[in-house]
Amino acid sequence: MLQTFTWGHAALTAAFATGPDGVLRLMRLGPPGEAAPPDEGAPLPVVEVLALGYGSEWSGQRGIETALGARLRYRGHRTGTGQGERGERGWHRLTLDLHDPGSGLTAEVRLSSPDGLPVLRSEVRLTNEGTGPLVVQAVPGLVLGGLPSPDALDVHWAHNEWLAECRWVAVPLRDRVVDLSRGAHGRDSRAALVLGGVGSWPTDGHLPMGALTERATGRAWLWQIESPVGWRWEAGERAHGTYVALGGPTDAEHQWRMRLEPGASFTTVPAALALAGRGGFDAAMAHLTAYRRAVRRPHPDHTALPVVFNDYMNTLMGDPTTERLLPLIDAAARAGAEYFCVDAGWYDDTGAWWDGVGAWQPSTRRFPGGLQAVLDRIRSLGMVPGLWLEPEVVGVRSPVAAELPDDAFFQRDGVRLTEDGRHHLDLRHPAARRHLDTAVDRIVGDWGVGYLKLDYNISVAPGTDWDPEHGRAAPGAGLLAHARAYRRWLAEVLDRHPALVIENCASGGMRMDGSSLALTQLQSTSDQQDPLRCPPIAAAAPTAVPPEQGAVWAYPQPGFTDDEIRFTLTGALLGRVHLSGHLDRMTPAQLDLVRDALAVYRQVRPDLPSAVPFWPLGLPGWEDAWVALGLRTGEGRTGRTYLALWRRGGEAPERAVPLPHLAGRALRVDHLHPAAASGTTWFPDRAELTVALPHTPAALLLRLTAAEGDG
Repeated sequence: MLQTFTWGHAALTAAFATGPDGVLRLMRLGPPGEAAPPDEGAPLPVVEVLALGYGSEWSGQRGIETALGARLRYRGHRTGTGQGERGERGWHRLTLDLHDPGSGLTAEVRLSSPDGLPVLRSEVRLTNEGTGPLVVQAVPGLVLGGLPSPDALDVHWAHNEWLAECRWVAVPLRDRVVDLSRGAHGRDSRAALVLGGVGSWPTDGHLPMGALTERATGRAWLWQIESPVGWRWEAGERAHGTYVALGGPTDAEHQWRMRLEPGASFTTVPAALALAGRGGFDAAMAHLTAYRRAVRRPHPDHTALPVVFNDYMNTLMGDPTTERLLPLIDAAARAGAEYFCVDAGWYDDTGAWWDGVGAWQPSTRRFPGGLQAVLDRIRSLGMVPGLWLEPEVVGVRSPVAAELPDDAFFQRDGVRLTEDGRHHLDLRHPAARRHLDTAVDRIVGDWGVGYLKLDYNISVAPGTDWDPEHGRAAPGAGLLAHARAYRRWLAEVLDRHPALVIENCASGGMRMDGSSLALTQLQSTSDQQDPLRCPPIAAAAPTAVPPEQGAVWAYPQPGFTDDEIRFTLTGALLGRVHLSGHLDRMTPAQLDLVRDALAVYRQVRPDLPSAVPFWPLGLPGWEDAWVALGLRTGEGRTGRTYLALWRRGGEAPERAVPLPHLAGRALRVDHLHPAAASGTTWFPDRAELTVALPHTPAALLLRLTAAEGDG
């Protein structure tokens, strides 16, 4: 070791060293004072870069052991501190400077961590300091080796499909990374466990997340890739240990390439890694939740958490009119809604609400007295009006499709792309931005709309090969550049309209990525219309979204039984309530059930912005009869634990729920929803709460606090 140094803070330390080859490696990452076990695998260079003309040192499917990664030499580093997005936490920052004299490539590795949190955020900025062009094919934002053997680890990932979001699975890593008897031939595998997302829906197929947990110790490494488009992560074996490489789009998977002319730069999408020394997945998720709060744009909505009524789900379904809306608006106000969002179709005069989008002018046929009269009715009842918008698309039947130039749209080989009756705007083009700025400033500034549900119902892969400024480019690079331009546009909208609340939606949870969460106030978690299928989604949503941002549908109907009404409402009470359903057709007694649930939510919501999730029955399976989600906030006597339980079937009417963090304590168990007492018994000696729900479907929300006299 030629040079060594450490960096970090009270919750996280990173140790670096260079070898005789001058390559910098991350030797250890973890809590201060924790020594790495001697049998853990060899560390990797802090940067891997695949580029045309250089390739890999060991051919195969893996994104490590690249030729340029082995040539980048350590030139120095600098440290600093600063504030995060919210300003209340100090951030520790480390910048590593690496350079390859032969190619002229410089890599600036930017590491940061919020003070007191064992979370590392990493991104890499590449700059061509050479004399000729360099074409980059792949560069992970974070590479970490030296982890325990695959034999000791479980690997976790989440399937995330339309109407079936956040479905986590866990298997022994060795089941996916085969033992090849390395000692017999002295080389590692050419393969690894690889997951990724393709196209403009970054969470279509899988969440851009994963985790490793060590069975014997409870140590955990949990990550998210903050890409608004394609991404890739891999976990594999190296020198008897495990490594992970986390990154954005690549040439092989996403047709992403970046041609760096001399002096040009490119910055990767960030990756964040949360660590837990014990406690496994739940403990690491608590740290990642705190990190997500630290990096996001400040907004009053994150603490106000108003109840939103949206007329779409299982209600008007994109067919709003004044006649249909006014009774719903009155009923939503009586129930206790604070925002009322008119969903899709409000602009449609021709029956082309899907492929006629783009002009964003109100329908005169649907609203004979004008849309403004509907918005005024919402305001008159003390609610904030909202509208649905799908900004990035223009329907093929919209007049806007002919008004804007071809360069303002996605193209491939000179052909404007069409997907499901829509063209896709390219927000790098000034005409596309002007079109959307005019629409939003009219809707928000002139009409007084305070809430925008920004939907995104098409997926484009691999992207657009036309750069409005520079001409032809790799399609994946065009897609990433547009996505970054879209986020800059959103930030500018919020700068101009700071009170505006934006919901991020993409056919439910198809755009549930870290970069979107950091910018928008709410995140749609699903479009699932079957209330019996909602519990596993609602319970697992906090893996992807902090509770105070995760919008969960609650759509009680007049044809439901009282138990079914309570069941669908319970699922939203530990997140953001997205109320829907034909409240205007309910009996007074049924509407009282809705009103009671929202009254409970107003009790719970002050705790949500600081609460961290846990799963006492494990992350839910899609067919599980019993599903549970817990939230914890505060410590000791002032701490509160919320527990939502659903029973969807099965023969067992009673379930024991382990709550080890409350072991030995005397507890007060409040039945928040429904308020009537049901069978619950707390056993402090074995830290179990038994819950009886004799009928299905049934749901229950509990609050557990220290009983009088418990220290």
